[in-house]
Formats: sequence, structure tokens, C-alpha cells
Amino acid sequence: MHPLEDAYKDIFMSIERRQEGGSVPFPQALAVLRAAAEETRLRILALLAEGELSVSDLTDILGQSQPRISRHLKLLVEAGLVERHREGAWAFFRLAEGRAETVDPLVAGLDRAAPPLSEDRARLDAVRMQRSEAAQTFFARLAPKWDELRSLHVPEATVEAAVLEALGTRPIGSLLDLGTGTGRILGLLAPLAGRAVGLDSSHAMLSVARANLERQGLARVELRQGDIHAPPFARAGFDLVIVHQVLHYLDDPARALKAAARLVSPGGRLLVVDFAPHDLEFLRTAQAHRRLGFSTEQIAGWLAEAGLPAVTASDLAPTASGQLTVTLWLAEEEGQAARPARDPAWAAMPPAGRAVA
Repeated sequence: MHPLEDAYKDIFMSIERRQEGGSVPFPQALAVLRAAAEETRLRILALLAEGELSVSDLTDILGQSQPRISRHLKLLVEAGLVERHREGAWAFFRLAEGRAETVDPLVAGLDRAAPPLSEDRARLDAVRMQRSEAAQTFFARLAPKWDELRSLHVPEATVEAAVLEALGTRPIGSLLDLGTGTGRILGLLAPLAGRAVGLDSSHAMLSVARANLERQGLARVELRQGDIHAPPFARAGFDLVIVHQVLHYLDDPARALKAAARLVSPGGRLLVVDFAPHDLEFLRTAQAHRRLGFSTEQIAGWLAEAGLPAVTASDLAPTASGQLTVTLWLAEEEGQAARPARDPAWAAMPPAGRAVA
């Protein structure tokens, strides 16, 4: 018997048990089974359980034509199992929200260690690796001139002033800058924090950041190389986490925000800075942009899913023709008050005299 045929039996039993408990009406369970009762569609669901993917991604992984993949996705969307997000000329797909009673039993009943799902996962890893390597090459080539590329929006000084205004005068005990790049945000905020850490996947970027921070007298800022989707830090370890102009490069921004939210301490904050939605398709190839901006509804939805429902947003409108709108999203963890700076005497020192431990 084919491995997926066993899975269909397990799926039906799982949904039937939920239906007996009053969770899933029979017509809904039947619709779910009809939509998923085809090998390619079930494989697609298993892949989307790993994160958002485009039609192109699924075509490469499954080795099928784009029209065929698009038809399968259409059926899954119509059944309410998958959600489609349109972005310019691209479309991204993810498992539907509120899926606990329908999609989750489907995926949980699958043996992902056996073919064809194990082979799909290996190809998914390969696709992600190829994209990562392409981005790394791009970043390494442009790292010395990275800050010059920010001419697409209002001046960096305006963005930085808005960041400081959004954060206010509240003490920052520990700061984490995810996707730190050249370290510019660290240079701005490290003097205000008791501890400052920057994470980036690119060694070339970290080399530039280290040199920039040393020139500012901030040599003791911690710089780490690592994956923004799986940052190597303890849960709830930072009072302020920043994701500045990073999300539009990522394969799965929702997953990155979820990982970032886990690092926010009780009462802490997460600040996201990125572009509002736009239609400059050339940025995908010219500057390796994966996404063409984000709406407040989209970011707020992802943050709510990550456990940070209190979100405020502010826009920095362009000052010249052809520039993009920059949006700041600030989310707060609704726990106890954030920890104060580690040493009141340290906090009273002028910025130039502070040393980050």
C-alpha cells in the first residue's frame, strides 16, 4: 500500500474523532477530505506546514508544471485549507488560520520520514539553501556600500529619529537587533541599552558592522552570526527586539517575526521597520527583495499570531517622487513592566561614555 494511502486512513479517523467530540461538522470534514484526497495536494499541505511558499517554490520542489500546481492550490484555497496572499506579480500560500480542527489533523497523520514527503522536504531545504546563498552573495558584494542603498526612502536620519520617538525615554535593559546589517541601528540604540546584541547571517555584514561600531567607541557590542528564523538566544531574553529593513528579504517573514516575538521579555517590545506595500518589481532582481512591502494588517496579524496583539503603526511618507513609504510597527508584550537598565549610574552617563557589557 502507498504510504499516503495509510495517511488518508489516519486522517479520516482523526477528523472523525474530532467530529464525535463536536468540533468539526460532518460536511466540513467531508470537504476537507475531498480537497486533500489527492497525492499532490496532500504533499502541498505538508510543505506549507513548514512555512509560506510561492507557486514557483512548489513547482521546483514537486517537479510539476506551474498550471498543475496552481490548479491544486486553487482547490485547496476554495476548501479553506490554504490562504493565498497576492503581492505584485507573485503569490504566496500558507496554511489557513484557525486550522486546528481541519488542517492540523491532516498534517499530523503523515509520516514525513518516508517518501515522498521526506524527498519533498529535502528539496525544500535545497530551494531554501539556494535562495540563502544567493542572498549571501548579494550581501557580501554590497556590504561596504549597504547604507547607500537606502536612498529608496526618506533619509536614514529621519527613520532613526522616528525610531527614537517611537521608543520614547523608557529604559532599555537589553537590546537585540535581528538582521543587523552594517550595525547602523546598533550604533543608534546601543548607547541607550544595558546590553546590545546584533545578529546577522552574513559574515561580511558583521565585519562591516564591527568596524562601524568600533569607530563609534562601541566595541563591546555583541555581534553574532546566525539565522533570523532560529536566533540562538534564550526565550524572553530581551527588553527590546528590533527587525529593521529585514523582512522584505526573507523567505518566511511570518516565521521570523514569531521567532523574534519569543525573545521579547515580559513587558518588553518588538519594533519592526520596513516598507509599506509597493509595486517596484525590479527590486526583486536588482536588490534581492523577496517581498514588496507589508501592510499594517499583515504585520499586525503575524504579530498577534506570535502572541503580541498590541501593535501601533506609523508611516514615514516619501519626500521625493519614486520613493517608498517606510512604516514602523511597535508591539508590546502585555506582561510585567520591562526591566530597568542594569545600573542607574550607567544610565545617567552621556552616550559617549557608556560601554556595553
